[in-house]
Amino acid sequence: MSTQPKRRYSLEEYFELERTSEERWEYFDGEVFCMSGVSRNHGELETNLITALNNDLRPRGCRVYPADIRVKVPAAPPYRYPDLSVLCDEPIFEKIGGVDTLTNPVVIVEILSPSTEAYDRGDKFTWYKSISSLREYVLVAQHRPHVTHYVRQADEWKYEELNELGSELALPSIDCVLALSEAYRNVTFEPLTSPPLEQR
Repeated sequence: MSTQPKRRYSLEEYFELERTSEERWEYFDGEVFCMSGVSRNHGELETNLITALNNDLRPRGCRVYPADIRVKVPAAPPYRYPDLSVLCDEPIFEKIGGVDTLTNPVVIVEILSPSTEAYDRGDKFTWYKSISSLREYVLVAQHRPHVTHYVRQADEWKYEELNELGSELALPSIDCVLALSEAYRNVTFEPLTSPPLEQR
């Protein structure tokens, strides 16, 4: 039994899809992927993060962009849709395929889900590293309090993990401290399906 091959899109066809569709699509190597539709927890986290960051950063002229803003990724053209992108300098946009695309984010945040976690931690992070302005990459779990925070230092990326609601995430590139209790406000955690193994 044969399977139907996936349709391959040219960049021109992809740009037309982006211009005419109400949904968001990412393109890679001839394939397109719908980025619309999120879980309740994802929505709560996105709203909380935008609110907390805006409250802290807006008086200083910084900008927090939601998931609808395209970000240029040189290593995986033409662009990607981070859940949040942040910068405190003047934003620089480039027209790519007729759409405005941010080129200079300093912080990118991705909210993880079971279907995207491996991609966000792996290939997508590798591609994001090609953005010369990027200094921090933040991965936020939605099924439990857990944040992985990467910081660019010279030619390497250092990371830390936070997993307590009482923890605070320091974002040095934008001089901001984010309380995990605020990020996870109104987020419902699923109970464990089986108890953890006893430590011996």
